[in-house]
Amino acid sequence: MIATKEQSLRRRVFALPALALTAACLGLAACGGPVQVRGNMPDVEDVAVLEPGVHSRQDVADLLGSPSTVSTFQDRKWYYIGQKTQEFAFLKPEVLDRKVLVVTFDEAGYVDQTTSYSLADAQEIQPVERITPTEGKDLTLLQQLFGNLGRFGGSGSN
Repeated sequence: MIATKEQSLRRRVFALPALALTAACLGLAACGGPVQVRGNMPDVEDVAVLEPGVHSRQDVADLLGSPSTVSTFQDRKWYYIGQKTQEFAFLKPEVLDRKVLVVTFDEAGYVDQTTSYSLADAQEIQPVERITPTEGKDLTLLQQLFGNLGRFGGSGSN
């Protein structure tokens, strides 16, 4: 009977860490959020339908929807941008997939070409950290507070 109590005690000692590990794993799994899709990610089958010189801007809009953005200086390029992300607890969201489709139109408004980019084509950029100078004087706090004293007439009339 003593051996069975020792075996029972050993089982409890080993079962407690296993139970705690299982609970921790389930807790961490619950922190992973759902996959979030943002933007417009057209289907590959829909993009394959587009033919240069055949489909107009209206055809593209009807098939793929409105673009995410249009080129700034000429409206000859439409961009369809979308990405899938997943957030884990409080960490920075992880980008699972990113797609950019560029539809270029000719002068007549028909598809000239389509170009697709994926997450593998992405490039890291380093923003320039410079300050744009502004014109004018740098005033101290006192100059700002007392700078208008005596500038306006005290007659009370406008």
